[in-house]
Amino acid sequence: MKDYFVGNTEYFKGIGKIQYEGAKSDNPLAFKFYNPKKIVRGKTMEDHLRFSVAYWHSFCADGTDPFGRATQTYPWRDSNPSRNARNKAEAAFEFITKLGAPYYAFHDADVAYDGETAAEYEKYYLEIAEYLKELQKATGVKLLWNTSNLFSHPRYMNGAATNPEFNVLTRAALQVKTNLDVNVTLGGEGYTFWGGREGYMSLWNTDMKREEEHLGMFFRLARDYGRSIGFKGTFYIEPKPMEPSKHQYDFDAATAIAFIRKYDLQDDFKCNIENNHATLAGHTFAHDLQVCVDNGMLGSVDANQGDRQNGWDTDEFPSDVYETTEAMLIILRNGGLHSGGLNFDAKRRRNSTDLSDMFISHIGGMDAFALGLLAADKILSDGKIDAMKKERYSSFDSGDGANYEKGLCTLEQLAELGRKAATPLISGKQELLNNLVNQYLFS
Repeated sequence: MKDYFVGNTEYFKGIGKIQYEGAKSDNPLAFKFYNPKKIVRGKTMEDHLRFSVAYWHSFCADGTDPFGRATQTYPWRDSNPSRNARNKAEAAFEFITKLGAPYYAFHDADVAYDGETAAEYEKYYLEIAEYLKELQKATGVKLLWNTSNLFSHPRYMNGAATNPEFNVLTRAALQVKTNLDVNVTLGGEGYTFWGGREGYMSLWNTDMKREEEHLGMFFRLARDYGRSIGFKGTFYIEPKPMEPSKHQYDFDAATAIAFIRKYDLQDDFKCNIENNHATLAGHTFAHDLQVCVDNGMLGSVDANQGDRQNGWDTDEFPSDVYETTEAMLIILRNGGLHSGGLNFDAKRRRNSTDLSDMFISHIGGMDAFALGLLAADKILSDGKIDAMKKERYSSFDSGDGANYEKGLCTLEQLAELGRKAATPLISGKQELLNNLVNQYLFS
């Protein structure tokens, strides 16, 4: 057991390394479908899925919601900021190591006390960063990405890089600079921007054009600084339409990609897509993933799901295998996640109060994506769905259709063809496709 925790205290007592036991196991603390060393399409499941544990939900969230106080307690909490940060880090690495996830992700405010002053912020953060580096070396766990919390502190009530007060923007710059310094120290593979308050509540008091230009400038400066200190990873923008802002400037994948191109960031930035954010924008998870893949902009994924009956960001652990299958199909067609990963931006439910529930929730999410990977592999190997999709567009593969795709037709030529064309009703075979998916999932 000592091999799976660091420091002098074991926080998750009685729980050892989570093992793969197969679908017939009734052990809640075992994987049923995620077998990290199983080879799928020439790579291990671990290499395909690149799971990451989110520090904020797993080690900071306590079940508090707008209607009630905390329901979840943590044995590592300490009133002294430095001890609390070290205890939390030791608990986090014990958990991640026992779970067997290769990566983790965090906000600066998750790992260190924010401090009352900028000097305190830097002191506490840089102090714990050195300890995180030690823990990474001791355990082999790696940093997928880190980010700046530019939304919780009251100073950011009107935004960070889009704040109408310049002094607030400079404070945000300090955080981003420090975070990039820490990222390089820890060997992070990416850096994420989530603009929770980079938006507006009312256009009566908002100069939207000016705020967006400030945000574009801020990202360019962050990119330039990151590259100057040796950050070689990818910068990510994580889209979300609203909440907490009424309207956020990174509304969805298409909006974020347009922003990236408008401000000439496309060589350094991609999207970090979250399922629940896509559904809040009125899309599906698969839609925003596909938009990114089609534009060469899929970077990383925040793996969770929402509740279709709730209009807010519920951050549930993924369990819908239809969604994970479609997601993994898109990711496999993309050639994988490359430097990104599947980061569990998900929290156990408020009434799941046992520490073991932390493991159970992550196990379920990892199994759901493993099932999605296996089903996606079947779909690609069988080829029926891809063949049906190709056949549906076959009129563009030769003759005048192919000339149109090559840009060789004028509107007059198309109109002349249209005078003579038969316009058959060709079935989309939607029900057949749905039935096929069920066969791949359950046969």
